[in-house]
Amino acid sequence: MNEIKNKWLELIIVLSAPLLSVIDVFIINVAIPTIKRGVHATDGEVQLVIAGYLLGYAAFLITGGRAGDHFGRKKVFFLGMFAFTIASCLCGLSQTALQLNVTRIFQGLSASFMVPQTIAFIQLLFTDTKERAKAFGLYGITLGTAAVIGQVLGGYLSDLHWFVEGWRLVFFINLPIGIVTLWATHKFVTETVKHQNTKFDYTGILILTGALFSLIYPLIQGREAGWPLWSFGLLILSGLLFVFFIYNQKIKLSNNENPLIDVRLFRIKDFNIGLVAVLFHFMLHTAYLLLSAVYLQNGLGISALDSGVYFVVPGILFITSSVMASRLIVKFGKRVLQVGVIILLVAFSLQMMLWKPGISTWLIIGLMGIWGFGNGLVLPSLLNVALKNVPSQYAGAAAGIYSTFQQTASALGVSIIGGVFFYFSKNGWQTAYHFGMICLLICVFMVGIMLQLLPSMKTDAETSKKMIKTI
Repeated sequence: MNEIKNKWLELIIVLSAPLLSVIDVFIINVAIPTIKRGVHATDGEVQLVIAGYLLGYAAFLITGGRAGDHFGRKKVFFLGMFAFTIASCLCGLSQTALQLNVTRIFQGLSASFMVPQTIAFIQLLFTDTKERAKAFGLYGITLGTAAVIGQVLGGYLSDLHWFVEGWRLVFFINLPIGIVTLWATHKFVTETVKHQNTKFDYTGILILTGALFSLIYPLIQGREAGWPLWSFGLLILSGLLFVFFIYNQKIKLSNNENPLIDVRLFRIKDFNIGLVAVLFHFMLHTAYLLLSAVYLQNGLGISALDSGVYFVVPGILFITSSVMASRLIVKFGKRVLQVGVIILLVAFSLQMMLWKPGISTWLIIGLMGIWGFGNGLVLPSLLNVALKNVPSQYAGAAAGIYSTFQQTASALGVSIIGGVFFYFSKNGWQTAYHFGMICLLICVFMVGIMLQLLPSMKTDAETSKKMIKTI
């Protein structure tokens, strides 16, 4: 009995990593207007406050997972949490937009070393299939709930004015949480077996980081600069770097050099379709939270505190539908997610038509509640959809690719859809929101197509293994 309690205690402690990392993405959304004024930032610079964090996060997720194998997961988790706490304080102390964006990248980088250890701990602590399913379900619910908590906290803290400006508390709140987590990790979490033969693919890390930076940075700053030649040059360079990265990984795999990612996984059709679904859903998920938070304040004249509170009801409905989905998906499969997609299409369409100055509070909350319920049917189950046919021996590598796709998609959502939103803001916030919602509807439609392409019946595991071997 004590062993079971200890396992769940360790899980609760390590779940603080995804909780904090996701909160730190979304706590910024509601605080964006006050942060912009606080550091005298442009629209592009405040987009980078979110996208820069996601860039540092996505680029080193796989490396962070490998570090846990090599040095021990408890040690890497502890050091990652320590660095994350320090970086959060530096963000709160920033005086300029440049300082804030640089420290946000380091904050995302530190998160990329602590978060993968959570997934690894779940796999190591819960060997029973049912217990592991419950643990992963709790992990998925934590991610979605953290997004909503972030929105609420961002609104509440932004309106506070103590001895420092309110927006700085958005970052300083991580200090007490980080200290408690570090103490609990040291006292209660046990170290895992170290695999000292694990080698890092340093060139792979550099190529992937360069490709992601060359994609994200011009999408944000290029619009604001009037799309100069350097922005198109970087976009072309990003495409070339991604192609070279895949080629580099194939060569290393054929030479048994332990590449950053196992490209053989892309031979599994269902895995590829699942990743595309993840790409579009996390683009729309992150972008929606940014667009709605900014529009509620700038377009509808709602305070930061009140706009944050508006996310409570959709948060509750998200948790409710997430729990429902975890049970229903066993019986109905992808149809649960398809119902969620339909609900999202309805929610976004109604918001695009009805969210205008003068709209009642209850209608805003009601439409956001529909979004929260539909999102809960889709988001937590995407991990299961993307990885369901991956052979067990490739589960770790597949999870790393999935996490990288997820964070990159979130950065792209802020960069592309957020860019469209801020571009049209010069014509009024209502016009900006209208065009932003059109982008979101396109993304939802693409998620629906990907889910339709997924087979209803589970692919035989042996078939997946044969696909992997035919590289």
